[in-house]
Amino acid sequence: MLPAEWAPQSAVQLTWPDESTDWVDILDEVYPVYAQLANCLSQYSKVLIVCASKEAVLPFLEHSKMDNILFLQHPINDTWARDHGAITVLEEGCPVLYDFKFNGWGLKFAADKDNLLTSALYASGLVKEGVGYQNQLNFVLEGGAIESDGLGTIITTSECLLSPNRNGAFTKEQVELYLKDCFGVKRVLWINNGYLAGDDTDSHVDTLVRLINENTLMYVQCADEKDEHYPALRAMELELQQFKQTNGLPYILVPLPMADVVFDGADRLPATYANFLITNRQVLVPTYNSPKDTLVLDLFKREFKNHEIVGINCLPLIKQHGSLHCITMQYPQGVF
Repeated sequence: MLPAEWAPQSAVQLTWPDESTDWVDILDEVYPVYAQLANCLSQYSKVLIVCASKEAVLPFLEHSKMDNILFLQHPINDTWARDHGAITVLEEGCPVLYDFKFNGWGLKFAADKDNLLTSALYASGLVKEGVGYQNQLNFVLEGGAIESDGLGTIITTSECLLSPNRNGAFTKEQVELYLKDCFGVKRVLWINNGYLAGDDTDSHVDTLVRLINENTLMYVQCADEKDEHYPALRAMELELQQFKQTNGLPYILVPLPMADVVFDGADRLPATYANFLITNRQVLVPTYNSPKDTLVLDLFKREFKNHEIVGINCLPLIKQHGSLHCITMQYPQGVF
């Protein structure tokens, strides 16, 4: 079974930016974001830092709990751990690292080095004895493309999983059957609407709709009818209202405001509050130096009463068209 994000975790992965990545022109802006994440995460769980050079990363970890930091030194293309990291499945309670093919979101970017990271992690000796590995490299799948409730339901978007440059030979029915067999789930809920301008992922679900418990969906709502996103996000909202839990009841829907518009020159960037990370003790929430940030953080405090809510300024991250959840990947209890 594919565990939910809120299941107990043993570690969170960060793949560290350097001069070889697309961050090269704004490293001075993005390093503080990664340092803050490493420092926050290491207080309560292990942090796996994938990097080309451990020595280059160490100066940024002065406030981290170093006995919780693990390093995997390996060449990288870029730093989107959500999409090149292992997707961990529990088979009879034992964690197994599933190694799916990552092809740069449908052949948009090089991914040859990133695509070797899961097998390198398994061979590194960092994971606990008994943790398994399964080669799934015949199928293209990114972690940001799926949401799991840990009870047999996966939520995804048709725009992404049916992209012709991912698994173009598969029909929708074949993709759904593959997901059910692979993850041991009973059903797949498909979202057919919704997008963010500037998004390279073909509408990853983690930019639009998130499960925060088995009966509650948090999603991006666009209230401005003049916004280019309004028709698609309104159609998505209507879809979510029709979704049912396995007990037949509708999901509780918690709308997130559309993030204020952020541009890079003439290009609109995919700022979204849905790209948050749930950890054992904290929920890390992307912020964008906007008056809406406070409203959003208060909303998270109401929904996650047993977690510390931490805002992370993600304006540097969306310059590369991703946000907080995109650069992290959690590993369930028992992996490290």
